[in-house]
Amino acid sequence: MTPAIEVEKLSCGYEERLILKNVSFSVRPQELMFIIGGSGCGKSTLLHCLIGLLEPHVGKIFYFGKNFMQASEEGRHAILKTFGVLYQNNALWSSMSVGENLSLALEQYTSLSREDREEVVALKLAQVGLPGVEDLYPRELSGGMKKRVALARALALDPKIVFFDEPSSGLDPLMSREIDELIREVRDTLGTTMVIISHQLSSIFGIADRIIMLDRETQGIIAKGDPRQLARESKDERVLRFLNNP
Repeated sequence: MTPAIEVEKLSCGYEERLILKNVSFSVRPQELMFIIGGSGCGKSTLLHCLIGLLEPHVGKIFYFGKNFMQASEEGRHAILKTFGVLYQNNALWSSMSVGENLSLALEQYTSLSREDREEVVALKLAQVGLPGVEDLYPRELSGGMKKRVALARALALDPKIVFFDEPSSGLDPLMSREIDELIREVRDTLGTTMVIISHQLSSIFGIADRIIMLDRETQGIIAKGDPRQLARESKDERVLRFLNNP
């Protein structure tokens, strides 16, 4: 099976300062893959490379077999349209209603009529358990509702892959668990591949199929696999310490 994402010998950073060196991994279609590690290990840097916000120094990234780094500008744009992204701070436009926030991508990247866009918005909000909130504004939503709206927006174009940057950030444990369950439900229902940046052990053990763990000192990956198995059997003290932290 062709991987949804395949990263080969990727090195990246900012100007001359490398954050990650020689990173290689793959993500299977419909997999819930977590990227974990301590502060400063390069999780956000890797995410920025994956979603096209940061150009790697060297390396290759493939999406369903298509070479993203060697694609033309038009080809890259076509690949980027198959992504959805849920940012850590939700990135909702405060001056726009929920419906307008979701419609923005549909206006920019599709030729749907206004009526059709409204139908898509209603469908996506229903998928995340928030029917009928189109006319509300972000300031009128709770933290958990904002996360759900941000996820609905990420799903607006029916992406093949959704990237999450700390989806449980700022949420209490109960709401964090609800968001985890929603992410898994969306994956199971829509068959979407999910890549999640997180340090929340409850989420990692709750829904992750596999993890890759980054390390600041080595500037690379020090563990790959099922987090439950790694927590029991890893020979690396750094991995055991992180995954078994009470």
